[in-house]
Amino acid sequence: MWLPDIDRIGGPKYLSISAALSRDIEAGRLRQGDRLPPQRELADALGIDLGTVTRGYAEARRLGLIDADGRRGSFVREQGAAAPLPEQIAPFDTGMNLPPLPLRSSLPECLAADLREILSGPSAANRLQYQPAGSAPLDRQAGADWLALRGIEANEDTVLVVSGAQTALHAIAHSALEPGDAVCTGNFVYAGWLAVARRRGLHIVSVGCDDEGVLPGELDRACAAQVIRAVYLVPSNDNPTTATMGAERRRAIVEVARRHDILIIEDDAYGLLASSPPPPLASLAPERTWHVVSLSKIISPSLRVAYLRAPTVRDAWRLSADVHETTVMAPPLNVGVVSKWLREGTWVDLVGEVRAECAVRQAMVAEALPAGSYCASPEGYHLWIPLARDIAPAEMVSALAPSGLLAVPGEAFAANRDAETQRGIRVSIGGGLSRERLCRALPLLDALLHHRGDRAAPLV
Repeated sequence: MWLPDIDRIGGPKYLSISAALSRDIEAGRLRQGDRLPPQRELADALGIDLGTVTRGYAEARRLGLIDADGRRGSFVREQGAAAPLPEQIAPFDTGMNLPPLPLRSSLPECLAADLREILSGPSAANRLQYQPAGSAPLDRQAGADWLALRGIEANEDTVLVVSGAQTALHAIAHSALEPGDAVCTGNFVYAGWLAVARRRGLHIVSVGCDDEGVLPGELDRACAAQVIRAVYLVPSNDNPTTATMGAERRRAIVEVARRHDILIIEDDAYGLLASSPPPPLASLAPERTWHVVSLSKIISPSLRVAYLRAPTVRDAWRLSADVHETTVMAPPLNVGVVSKWLREGTWVDLVGEVRAECAVRQAMVAEALPAGSYCASPEGYHLWIPLARDIAPAEMVSALAPSGLLAVPGEAFAANRDAETQRGIRVSIGGGLSRERLCRALPLLDALLHHRGDRAAPLV
């Protein structure tokens, strides 16, 4: 009977089982067609619970190592004989921060079933046509009702459905701001907003931050020193710093914004990943907050559906023209599916699956890296790692690339040259990275950060 040596492999035991399978197949100890031991027998032999073995076999099937044949059991699959299926192709590096795919995700099944239902229903013809600017009233109302669950004042006249948060940010910059306007941000800020701001000709004014993000006193001083038009914030699990503003901090930011009459651009990309999210800024200052929330960072970027809540009806209608000129509309079929999920509550389960996967991965990180050596949200999927002066960010990024860990140097998020001196990297632990690859990659990250001595990474 095949008996894996799981003690040699760190991390969760079920991942050790799939890793041992991969190792023994590569070494020739297991060959095509070899029957694996029944799960209960293997659990007894290893002294672990049956559920752990079941998860290990499931992960091996997901990786294409084995096939299951009902009562006959599980068998080693032929390796490399057939061309890879599309879902087996390795993900390409886009540099984007992507949510992980949960181990037993219900997203594919939900998406396929609800698409079939829509396409076979009475509204199928309408979903296959161009949509009104900002989407159909029914879909806008579904988004407004969703925002209302978090205390945000919204209705179909103030909410637009757009093709992703980046589209929303572009529309805000071109509708609410003029070239030359000054906009405050933290020292490090989402690179997508920096790109939009620079293209629009906005003047970025960075202000001091702590572990909750932008400091209200620093924002107040910046507004007193010059005319500031708006402040851009990712208040929950900031990208890249992972800072989350508590409720008191949010109220203090709103007080400063009202005192100086500035707009708040709230990019709430990750807010709903938290089990108990703080109140959105839009619920505290609806009269001046542009609120952006999408499905990309909390379920899947493939959906391309985001909701943009404007402070007034006039703002929303002015904004809809910019959205229509740039992207015309969000994908109508996807919008139909997402509207259904929002009305029926399916989104709660889908986000919950991603949240649970994030928690598992963060536990793996906490086991591999020393406490205090990185910043992270407990239910997020990226890390912010400050670097010592003797570690070059570009060197770290290159050294980590073969492991599957996607790292981006801090300079990509630097709002100004002063921020560039605060060296760091953002490391993503989501996307197409499997738990097994993450388990293998984290010791490398630890070695590069803490056990390098005077040695540089071996780059050729």
